[in-house]
Amino acid sequence: MSELKKIISCMDDYDPEAMRVDKAREFIRALIRPIQTNERIAVRGSLGRILGEDIVSNINVPSHDNSAMDGWALRGEDLGEGPTRLREVGVAYAGRGYSREVAKGEAVRIMTGAVMPPGTDTVVIQEVVQKDGEYIVVPPGQKVGQNKRLAGEDLSVGKAVLHAGRQIIPADLGLMASLGIAEVPVRRRLRVAFFSTGDELASVGSVLKEGEVYDSNRYTIYGMLARLGVEVIDMGVVRDDPASLEKAFREASENADAVITSGGVSVGEADFTRDLMIKLGEVLFWKIAMKPGRPMALGKIGEAYFFGLPGNPVSVMITFYAFVRGALLALAGRTEEIELPTLSVTCSTALKKNPGRTEFQRGVLARNGQGEWEVRVTGAQGSGVLRSMSEANCLIVLEHERGSVKPGDKVNIQLMEGLA
Repeated sequence: MSELKKIISCMDDYDPEAMRVDKAREFIRALIRPIQTNERIAVRGSLGRILGEDIVSNINVPSHDNSAMDGWALRGEDLGEGPTRLREVGVAYAGRGYSREVAKGEAVRIMTGAVMPPGTDTVVIQEVVQKDGEYIVVPPGQKVGQNKRLAGEDLSVGKAVLHAGRQIIPADLGLMASLGIAEVPVRRRLRVAFFSTGDELASVGSVLKEGEVYDSNRYTIYGMLARLGVEVIDMGVVRDDPASLEKAFREASENADAVITSGGVSVGEADFTRDLMIKLGEVLFWKIAMKPGRPMALGKIGEAYFFGLPGNPVSVMITFYAFVRGALLALAGRTEEIELPTLSVTCSTALKKNPGRTEFQRGVLARNGQGEWEVRVTGAQGSGVLRSMSEANCLIVLEHERGSVKPGDKVNIQLMEGLA
């Protein structure tokens, strides 16, 4: 039994003619096998990459007990119920400490980050201390051990501080640098090939002939892929010719981990593409219970994963965000949450919907006159109205069972800004 058929056999309510969005995601996650190849690169160049191995601390950070504030270091046992008078015997700077044991009744002026002088365990901030010649007066109410950072409090020797599968963020660069790490193991970049299909598509910059449209899908797909940090292979437009399509699919599957196409999977087109897919690999054709973006193809061509998206511009983007984005992140080796976070906000406009499918409407999230967040639709929501995606900053997600929305109702949204 093939891998796809095994997954299908384990799924309840599998219906390729009316696949629920959640079921489609479940199937895709079961199909994906993350890449395992690592490479070592400089820490500074690892931003956005997927960590290939756990990062284990080989030192304590901080390496010594140190002061969290500018003030005076002292022995906590010297503190009394009333004001405490202590003699200042020296200064401890960050990187240049005070090495003599601090005796009873003594205090050392200390700067933030300086190692705690021997014998001291407490720091009193400078703002509350009064100077009296060579003495200081500490007010009551101080707590033993306050304003002191312990050795290893941030990172301790032998503990994993970052785990394999994490997508590296700016703070991680500093974290690894604080351990003295110069190179980091990361998963190799995912390679994704994509092309558009159709005789009606014209290249940007050319003069349109009768019946032609400019190929916008390749540009939106490129932008969405670029945000994910994958290696992009743009194969242009492939005409509706069996030989040309077979050549393109073979080349793409041999050079990439995943192949994405737009167009050629809707009713009337699927039969032609299906015959080719049977020849080259194993591909399923679905009708997703969603709007927009109903037709979709999924499977494998050789060792490459295949995602056949609809041809309408908005449908391409919605199906990419709903299914392909998460699949590519999982394939790249990311183990953290890969689905877009969902927020609940008030909808200011009425939305018409029938239960039985998931709808993704394009929305604008903004503050109203009372300073509260609310969302409205961008206007016309047709699957060919790419302007609706350009004007939107979020997707309004209307769940499978949900009906129409009245102004003031709560709806779920997914932010589009900074998707990764």
